[in-house]
Amino acid sequence: MPQSYIKRILNARVYDVARETPIDDARLLSQRFGNRILLKREDMQPVFSFKCRGAYNKMSKLSKQELSRGVVAASAGNHAQGLALAAATMKVKATIVMPKTTPLIKVEAVRGRGAKTVLHGDTFEEAAAYAKKLVETQGLVYIPPYDDPDVIAGQGTVGVEIVRQLGEAPDAIFVPVGGGGLLAGVAAYIKYIWPQTKVFGVEPDDAACLDLAMRTGRRGTLKEVGLFAEGCAVAQIGKETFRVIKDLIDGVITVSSDEMCAAIKDIFEDTRSIAEPAGALALAGLKKYIEQEELEDKTLLTIVSGANTNFDRLRYISERTEIGEKREAVLSAVIPERPGAFKTFCQAIGKRNITEFNYRYADAAKARVFVGLSVNPAGDDLERLLSSLRESDYQVEDLTDNEMAKLHVRFMVGGHVPLKAGQELVYRFEFPERPGALAKFLSVLGHRWNISLFHYRNHGAAYGRVLVGFQAGKKDEPLLEEAFNRLGYRFWNETNNTAYQQFLASTEQAAS
Repeated sequence: MPQSYIKRILNARVYDVARETPIDDARLLSQRFGNRILLKREDMQPVFSFKCRGAYNKMSKLSKQELSRGVVAASAGNHAQGLALAAATMKVKATIVMPKTTPLIKVEAVRGRGAKTVLHGDTFEEAAAYAKKLVETQGLVYIPPYDDPDVIAGQGTVGVEIVRQLGEAPDAIFVPVGGGGLLAGVAAYIKYIWPQTKVFGVEPDDAACLDLAMRTGRRGTLKEVGLFAEGCAVAQIGKETFRVIKDLIDGVITVSSDEMCAAIKDIFEDTRSIAEPAGALALAGLKKYIEQEELEDKTLLTIVSGANTNFDRLRYISERTEIGEKREAVLSAVIPERPGAFKTFCQAIGKRNITEFNYRYADAAKARVFVGLSVNPAGDDLERLLSSLRESDYQVEDLTDNEMAKLHVRFMVGGHVPLKAGQELVYRFEFPERPGALAKFLSVLGHRWNISLFHYRNHGAAYGRVLVGFQAGKKDEPLLEEAFNRLGYRFWNETNNTAYQQFLASTEQAAS
């Protein structure tokens, strides 16, 4: 199978716009994990992403007549920048349709290269549908972001460079996956030259369309797609890319947003460069694979695929990094409500860095505190701490993997609501982030039911996260959720979430 792509890849035209990027030794990471870890630096392209390779190669195959009509693409950002650069280089008019959730840095970068930008829809799929309408109505030529042999071949030149630069086969290569163009091109070339090298695709666990296809044997469409790594936020793997990928790769690894945040920090510490979430995705998968397989003394390469992220998004990334590295734990603990209790509890914790300590008086006998603290990611440090605290008669619960606690409750510890049990329902929402999105959200929800709790923080991300409490009972659930479904946003009923019950619910519920 890969043979049919080898000639395409070797004949691909990319270097009019792309540069041959270096492979860096990740010295700190290699020391920490006991393996040689290498970074293929596609974030160093002129558009800070590998996407210019496939876009230019595809355009180089078009006829003069096709080029004269102008080109159009749908993209969450990196393909858009790659195509804008290619079009400017070839002096061709380009129109880019981008979801309204695309980070501003990517929108402005596309405009800065002379392309016309059209913001449409909240997802890549909606943007792609509109781009194809422009093909019909304006006669533009559509340049796919991944699902095209010439685009795949252009991305495959990354594999050619890896072979030439390394000279000898690494044990494994880790490639980020959205629609699959980069993985298809790299896997085709690497497996042809170095069949013994393992090749893994890495996906966000909330946008794992390749993992779904590999498990079922056919392409399926995800009902919901997480937007943290917007460069990989694709609901269905490409048809041609899956045809190439399915018989070549050695597996798919999925990682969480926290693990991507930790990988962004890792790349920064070794290179002083800031990768975007999709750019650090494959490194997060590499780290996970080392831990799962207990690897030592192997040579492992990962592709840093992009560095286009909003600066204000770094606040969220830095908050989640320590948890992603398993260096921070978030705990809920009950301590006596008396002078000196805080000091005694801190002594029980031991000589650890306390990253957060939240408390609000609520009861004359006992206090519940929200604690963030540093832990050693190696071994069973957290488990030993929890056991030690419980042996000292503290009621303590680990909230490290509780999304609601990390996103909202840690910023809201202020006391229990003065409502009777059963009079409040709590939901967590994610909605596409753009000007006016929060106002629209409230206009739909804020009239029929009184809002009793609300928390929202803007992180410069592609989606907003809101925790909302409604003064409503169990009988109102069907009506509430019917309204939520009309909104079309992802939501979770968090009324029974431990963090809510312990810190924010009515005193009757908390007591029960």
